[in-house]
Amino acid sequence: MSRVGILTGGGDCPGLNAVIRGVVRKASQNNTTVVGIKDGWKGLLQNIASDIAPDSVADILQRGGTILGTSRTNPYKRPEDVAKVIENYKKMKLDALVVIGGEDTLGVANKLAKENKGINIVAVPKTIDNDLNATDFTFGFNTAVEIATEAIDRLHTTAESHHRVMVVEVMGRHAGWITLYSGMAASANLILIPEIKMDIDEICASLKRRQASGKAYSIIAVSEGATFKEGQFATQEKALDSFGHIRLGGIGEMLAGEIEKRTKIETRYVVLGHIQRGGSPSSFDRVLSTRFGVKAMELVLEKRFGFMVSLRGTDVVAVPIEEGVGTLKTVDMALYDTAKIFFD
Repeated sequence: MSRVGILTGGGDCPGLNAVIRGVVRKASQNNTTVVGIKDGWKGLLQNIASDIAPDSVADILQRGGTILGTSRTNPYKRPEDVAKVIENYKKMKLDALVVIGGEDTLGVANKLAKENKGINIVAVPKTIDNDLNATDFTFGFNTAVEIATEAIDRLHTTAESHHRVMVVEVMGRHAGWITLYSGMAASANLILIPEIKMDIDEICASLKRRQASGKAYSIIAVSEGATFKEGQFATQEKALDSFGHIRLGGIGEMLAGEIEKRTKIETRYVVLGHIQRGGSPSSFDRVLSTRFGVKAMELVLEKRFGFMVSLRGTDVVAVPIEEGVGTLKTVDMALYDTAKIFFD
């Protein structure tokens, strides 16, 4: 392995730079050049890349985002784009490609690997949503939970002072991991996740019971992808991205308005949004992403292509990419039942 490409695709998250650093450091110990591909699959489509000098990654461990840039580009939207990706892989004279991404980015990687297009791929699972299968945790999740927990902690005092209901909208399209973990950690009074349809009547009845028992305020943590029993999504716009996803958002505002209208309790909402993605990674995510980067490069050197790195217990192991992207990992209902004990 003399030249190995690396790209980051999809939404950014804390820990991406630590993975890049781990790959480059391990590669330099084995006389391998790492080629940084700009803006995910878009960079491979447009042949935009440059070598990453080992010295250039010395101080990026603590930085959020990604020094390579990212995009939501899907080469499989057009057959000619897939052909272009393969052509540019060969033009760059790459021996292998490390792909860092979530469900969509790794979905492309899995297709390329399975179709035997001549691209040797090793994958690194990345998503703050923690919804990729075959790994106990993805890096970025811990940082997002810490940020959301601190935000909900801070809302307790203002909600109590004004005797309000505070609705906190947390990221999570199809899985409520961030909402559940941060809601439990910050003692939210209700936790609403995509895995369970919301019943507005039950929500309002719960809030009224709290008020009647002398509890003057309530905190509700809700995932951006949560839906009412009627099945209506709260969306920012109807347009789809390149992977066919509707852009979510607005459920916090909708829920707060409905609660106030039905209960007459003053209700406000807060949308945490991309704050959960930004800033420095937590110490847990710095260590995990570093281990993922080093392991990914080890798999490249061992020519174990078509695999992704994975956290199983305390061990970082290799699993087939298709195991990570075949089915979304949704919330453990046993954990949710534990959280429900504290709903009141």
